[in-house]
Order: sequence, then structure tokens, then C-alpha cells
Amino acid sequence: MLCQECGKRPATLHFTKIIGGEKTESHLCETCAREKGEQIPGTPGGFSIHNLLSGLLNYDSAVMQGAVAAPPLNNRCEECGLTYAQFSKLGRFGCSSCYQAFGDRLDPLFKRVHGSTTHSGKVPLRSGGILQQRRELQTLKQQLADLIQQEEFEKAAATRDQIRELEKRISDV
Repeated sequence: MLCQECGKRPATLHFTKIIGGEKTESHLCETCAREKGEQIPGTPGGFSIHNLLSGLLNYDSAVMQGAVAAPPLNNRCEECGLTYAQFSKLGRFGCSSCYQAFGDRLDPLFKRVHGSTTHSGKVPLRSGGILQQRRELQTLKQQLADLIQQEEFEKAAATRDQIRELEKRISDV
């Protein structure tokens, strides 16, 4: 596809803008995009995933300041020496041990970005029935533990009965 602006060079940047409910798409070469003043990903002043993550991390620390005592920004990964402050600027970890070193700060971030702190993935259609039931069983067991902790024993008994019924259906398959 050629650039829509000059018609000479290949279009390497594809922009979709929605303004006032109206969607416009443009396919430009890098030169024409710069001339139009578009923000080009990966260039200074352009959008990058690291800037997005860094912004989320800064938002996280701003939210935490008044509500809960946040872990210190200077805690450090023992493996690579990266501090949380450095991580929030870079937007990436130094090693795999950083997940454990900064874990207490990552759970709220993952929950906000992904909606959950656990990955459930997709269920294949062919074998989905039994997998779906097993996931439902895990969810019910977690609900049961929560209900017991909240001392809602009547609801817990009903959930226990649901678990038994579901376990019976799974074992019959």
C-alpha cells in the first residue's frame, strides 16, 4: 500500500482516529507522517508501550499515597539490582526475579490493566465442556472459602451443595 499523502513511498504507519464519533483512517509513510505532525511510535515524543506502563505505575503510586501505606519505591531486586523507581521509569524488568521483588506493587497494577491477577486463557470448543466445569468448580471453591471466612454459613452450605453436584457431574463424564 502506498502513502495516501505523497503516493510515492510505502505506507508504514496506519492511523485510526475517532473524533466526534466519526472514524478516519490514514496510511502514511514516515516522512509524510512527520510533516503532518503525527506522533510516531518508538520516536521521541511518540507513543510507546513503556510510556503507557510507566504512566500506569505513576498512577498506581499516586492512588496509593493517601489510601494505603505503599511499599517503598527504593526496594530493590536482589538478583539484578533494579529498584522499583527504575522499573517505573523504564517500564520493564531487569530479570525474572523482579516479579517476586516487586510483587506487592504489581498485583494492583495487573488487576487494573487486565481485570484480574490470574490468567484464565481461552477454552477450546471441542474439549470446552469439561474444562468449563472444572473452572466453575474452582470458582465455587473460592466462593465457599470466602463465604466461610465472612461467616455466611447458609450461603456456604448452598455453595457446598453446588460443588458436590458439579463434582458428581464431572466424575460421571
